[in-house]
Amino acid sequence: MKPTIISRPRAVLFAAMAVAVQGAFAQTLSAPAQRISDQAIVADQAGYKALQQRVKALNDKGVPVNNYYLSKAQCWLDVSLHEYTRNDRSAFPQQALEQGAAIVGALETGATPNPGDQTPLVNDAAKLRDDLWARFGGVKAGAGFACAAQKVACGEVELVHAGNEFKQQGWRHANPYIQIAEDQLQAAQASAAACGGAPVAAAVTPLPGAAPVVSVEKLTLAADALFRFDKSGVADLLPAGRARIDSMMIKLDGVFAQVSSIKLTGYTDRLGTEAYNQPLSEKRAATVRAYLVSKGFAGEIVSEGKGEADQVEACTGVAPRAALIGCLQPNRRVEVEVTGIKR
Repeated sequence: MKPTIISRPRAVLFAAMAVAVQGAFAQTLSAPAQRISDQAIVADQAGYKALQQRVKALNDKGVPVNNYYLSKAQCWLDVSLHEYTRNDRSAFPQQALEQGAAIVGALETGATPNPGDQTPLVNDAAKLRDDLWARFGGVKAGAGFACAAQKVACGEVELVHAGNEFKQQGWRHANPYIQIAEDQLQAAQASAAACGGAPVAAAVTPLPGAAPVVSVEKLTLAADALFRFDKSGVADLLPAGRARIDSMMIKLDGVFAQVSSIKLTGYTDRLGTEAYNQPLSEKRAATVRAYLVSKGFAGEIVSEGKGEADQVEACTGVAPRAALIGCLQPNRRVEVEVTGIKR
């Protein structure tokens, strides 16, 4: 007599496997209260490095960098480290890191389904922008998804990142990450279309005789994502920084039928002297301008620096210095103000 086999629903099976994979491959950070010592911070950085090495090992074995799961693991790792260095004492850094580790573990063992098939709202993050979630889902279901997988994966993670910031600190803190998700969506749609997917919607033609409406769009580029530490030249632009600027321009091309001008304003944090910070902010804004010109933008671009003015985060009392530098990261930025006629 054959034994009775009781099948479990797919959702239950997936949840059980995800828990097993996470348990086997978890990366544990020090408790928030312990992150005041250099020893704890060094240990946590070693944990991040270990997971990064596992991501690299998978790539070395043939998993493409733009693989949906590998990309998602990398982006979970990135947002976890980003918030950790900003001194986020919530559960978000740990839970985001666990998501990355679970996906990597499944890739290493060949376990299916991969936990990366889901994008949980870790740390009880708010679910923002249902329209963006739906449009990412549309790209995933389309014929050109293979070419857009990396951008979709990271865009989904950034939406969770934004939802976490919204819940903890409000819209002003969530907005930069919504911006990144929008950039990723624009880039994903363009990549999918180039790969044989559905084309991006065409611009709407204004009615004859209607006066064009001039609009202003403001964006923020994190200086730490653009430049090597304490650097400002074109040669110092990080590959990810160049990609971030390119992604911004793809988004703007989808939003604006005509761009009349771009204003770039550089800022630094409050560390260092004003005599040092002012020219650094000017050089970084000028470098972004030079990069845009080199990519063929022919409109008017002006750049300026405001040094340590208009600080976004005060980070009063944050220590040690490594944690303070991370906390002050939002202040190191290049703000972009685009004027033109929208589609």
